[in-house]
Amino acid sequence: MLAWPDIDTVLLDMDGTLIDLHFDNVLWNQRLPARVAAAHDIGLDAARERLYAHMRDAPPTLDFYCVEYWSAYTGLDIAALHEELGGLVAYRGGAEAFIDAVRASGRRAVLVTNAHPKSLAVKDHQVRLTARLDAGFSAHDFGYPKEDVAFWPAFAKREAYQPERTLLIDDNAAVLHTAAASGIRHLLCVTQPDSGRPPRGGLPFPAFNHFAEIMPD
Repeated sequence: MLAWPDIDTVLLDMDGTLIDLHFDNVLWNQRLPARVAAAHDIGLDAARERLYAHMRDAPPTLDFYCVEYWSAYTGLDIAALHEELGGLVAYRGGAEAFIDAVRASGRRAVLVTNAHPKSLAVKDHQVRLTARLDAGFSAHDFGYPKEDVAFWPAFAKREAYQPERTLLIDDNAAVLHTAAASGIRHLLCVTQPDSGRPPRGGLPFPAFNHFAEIMPD
């Protein structure tokens, strides 16, 4: 699936790629709507519709991933909700072994996530993710989400890499499209970001589920 001799750098998404998306789905689809319903004295379905409608209408900016933005919108402490659910944070299958194998092979392993720094900090505390990697970056450091074509030139000023010798693994096809437009040659998508939901089909990029499928030579 991968031409490992042609890859020097591996860029890794976090939520749904290295970390099981189950945590985020519980937080955003269950815990937060329940808290919104309680705080505003409305039904759970109404709370979900209020949240989801705002998410659908939100422009494709970093606000979508911003803990502080959603705290202001809901009047709730979203960072505290992350802390409450911290015990649900877990690696996806084989992620730890994959990171270690990439680094042992002499390649560079770098985290590139849209997650807000407060969200990243909670997950990092639970599973010590950044300590396993050569470097870690939040898109909030650059002012653009990874889906924005402006992100990749800004990122390249901080992390030196050769796009034609770089692999990006992400569960978001929109991110992979903009990465391809920026010149990143090797692209992989994740079929099952959330272990509690069925694998996805029909993805527009080569895809895998367990990291054992793509270990470096």
